[in-house]
Amino acid sequence: MFSVHNRRYTGSKFKLADWITRLIKEYCVGESFFEIFAGTSVVSLQLAPQMKSIILNDTLEANRIIYEAFYSKGECRLNLLTELKDKFNAALPPSADDYFSSNYGNKYFSVADCRKIETIRNMIEVKRENLFPKEYAVLLASLIYSMDKCANTVGHFDAYIHSDCVVDKFTFDLIELLDFPETEFKIYSEDANELAKSVAADIVYIDPPYNSRQYCQFYHIYETLVRWDKPELFGIALKPKGRHLSDYCRSKAPQELADLISKLKCRYITVSYNNTYESKSGSSRNKITLEQIKEILNARGEVKSFSKTHKFFNAGKTDFANHKEMLFIAEVK
Repeated sequence: MFSVHNRRYTGSKFKLADWITRLIKEYCVGESFFEIFAGTSVVSLQLAPQMKSIILNDTLEANRIIYEAFYSKGECRLNLLTELKDKFNAALPPSADDYFSSNYGNKYFSVADCRKIETIRNMIEVKRENLFPKEYAVLLASLIYSMDKCANTVGHFDAYIHSDCVVDKFTFDLIELLDFPETEFKIYSEDANELAKSVAADIVYIDPPYNSRQYCQFYHIYETLVRWDKPELFGIALKPKGRHLSDYCRSKAPQELADLISKLKCRYITVSYNNTYESKSGSSRNKITLEQIKEILNARGEVKSFSKTHKFFNAGKTDFANHKEMLFIAEVK
C-alpha cells in the first residue's frame, strides 16, 4: 500500500516535515491548522494527531482527490477495494489506442501501461454510482500513486525521458487508509487569496510556489485523469492549456503574498521558503526575496526565522551552493 509521502512531488516537504513541525509545535499554540498550499500535505499529516481541525487547500483537482482519499471521514469498504484492485490488475485492455496510449504511449508511459491506465480509469467511472464518495477518491488516488511509481519522468510531467522503448512497469496498488478519529478535516480546492477571506485557524502554514514553474503544468496528466475531460494537447511535452495558472509563479508574486498575509485570520503565520536565487536555470529562481517575506510578515507581528541546509531538487540545471530551507513564524498582533 502507498503512504501519503510515496509520491514524487516537486517541493515536497517530506524530508523537512520533522523539522518544520517541531518548530511549529515549539513556537505556536493552537488546535486548528490551515495548510493553504497543501501540496503533498505531509506537514498536516504530522500535526493531525495534535489538532482538532485540519484545513487543506490546493488548486489542483488531483491533490484535492488525494486529500479526500486519505483524510475524509466517509464510509469505505476495504474488502470491496481489494476486490476491485484484483479486477483492475487482471483486466485485459483493448489492443487499439485511445486517448492515453495515443498521446502518452512510449513517452510518459509505455503503450501497454497507457492502455492499462485508461482501462482502469474507465472502470472506476463505470462503477462510480455504486461507490461511496471516499471509495471513489481512494481508487483515483491509488491510480495516481500507481502511475507515479512507473512514470518515465524525473518526478513531474513537464517533460518525459526520451527513450527508444519505454518499459512496461505499471501495477495497480491501493493507498493506505488513515484514521484520525479526533480530528476534523476540511478540504478545499480554491484560490488561496480568496479562501483566506473566509477561513480562520489558529495556525496557518504557507508553502507557496517559489519560481516560474506552474504546478498545473507539472502535473497536467493527473489533472486530466481526475477531470477525465481529455483536453487537446500541445507541444513536445503534450500539455493542455494552463488551468489554475498561479500568480505566485510570476513577477507579481510579492504583491500576491502581501495580499494573502493581510487577509489571514489566525494567531500564527508560518511560511516555508528557500534561497534558490543563484540557480543557473531562470525558471528555478525565486520570485520573492527573503527580505520581502520578512517585510510582509513584520506588518502582521513579530517574526522569528529559522534555516536548515537542505538538498534541492535538481533536474540538471539548478546546481548552486549553500542551499537552505527557511521557516518564518510570525505571531500575529
